[in-house]
Amino acid sequence: MPRPYIYNLDMLANRCVFWFTLLAMLALAACAPAAAPVPESAPTSAAVQPQSDAALLAELNAAAGATEASGALQIGESVHYRVSQQMSVVNDGPGADSKQNLWVALIQTRSPYQQVHAVAITPGDYQLARDEYGNLYAEFDFSAIQPGERSEVRLEYEVEVRRVAVDLGDCLGGPPGQVASQHTQAELYIEANNPQVRALSAELAAGGETACAQARAFYDYTAENLLYTFNAGNWGAQAALGLMGSDCTEYASLFAALSRAAGIPARYFEGLRYGPGDEEPAEHAWAEFYAPGAGWTPVDATLGRFEHSREQYFARLPASHIIVTEGRNPSTLRGGSYIAHLYWAAGETRLRVVDFAWSLRPLSGE
Repeated sequence: MPRPYIYNLDMLANRCVFWFTLLAMLALAACAPAAAPVPESAPTSAAVQPQSDAALLAELNAAAGATEASGALQIGESVHYRVSQQMSVVNDGPGADSKQNLWVALIQTRSPYQQVHAVAITPGDYQLARDEYGNLYAEFDFSAIQPGERSEVRLEYEVEVRRVAVDLGDCLGGPPGQVASQHTQAELYIEANNPQVRALSAELAAGGETACAQARAFYDYTAENLLYTFNAGNWGAQAALGLMGSDCTEYASLFAALSRAAGIPARYFEGLRYGPGDEEPAEHAWAEFYAPGAGWTPVDATLGRFEHSREQYFARLPASHIIVTEGRNPSTLRGGSYIAHLYWAAGETRLRVVDFAWSLRPLSGE
């Protein structure tokens, strides 16, 4: 479940931290990515002048985060979606804050999966920030909100999403050196260097002669052996090996960890998934692995856990997944998903993010 963290740095200096979480995000057929403990350092951002919508659209369609096309890529039909995201920042008092910021992750064009055709953000007074993964954020300064006031934030997009399949071919060779160095390392929640994860990865990979065959073994194991249950925790790959239950964050994390432990580059994504009949979009997580000769290849072991859909989510995705962020631990989100909220205020002043909600509606291609 996405948890926008609210923490008071003046109180942190006095060894007290108040965390207020936004709960009750509806998860339907899929799941909501969970949040992790908050680091103490504030995110750094490259500040720019507030963007007009046209300038922002150009930024969202920039090359950052794009996946290089290859002859193995097969693009199918596309669906245009109207995506809305809203939330409000509230000052419950009794005092005012000395500083308050909200970071909201923005949906970007990511080839070959999606292209942003239109965007509008209210209020328009924000700056842009990028993190180490190339994720883009609108950074708002709400320091002027007085006790009893609230400020609404709304983001509107039109996003074209394409059905993608990858022809894996013979899958011979290895990944480029930079891809291997950047995407085979262990990290928080993707514990590729954990002895249990490494042992399981080696056992599963033993029967596969290529990276693609090994990735398929990791996918099948994850889909077949994890016990699916929506949870509000943030457990990661190692914990998913137990019997505690897993949602999409654990499915994607375990697949990525098993792949990285075998030297196969893997990436983690969080975003939205649309299913016919869904009243609200489901927050969701999935992964990619790097297939030699073919490139980055999508995998959704959570939706592949059903035998009848197993083939639909290995090396292919329908036009239903919208990427919001790449990476299991983007620094700007400070351990959360989609947004981060930080304020400095003394005493009992309480600032909250409330009424966080998504809306996603197909406009064409259904």
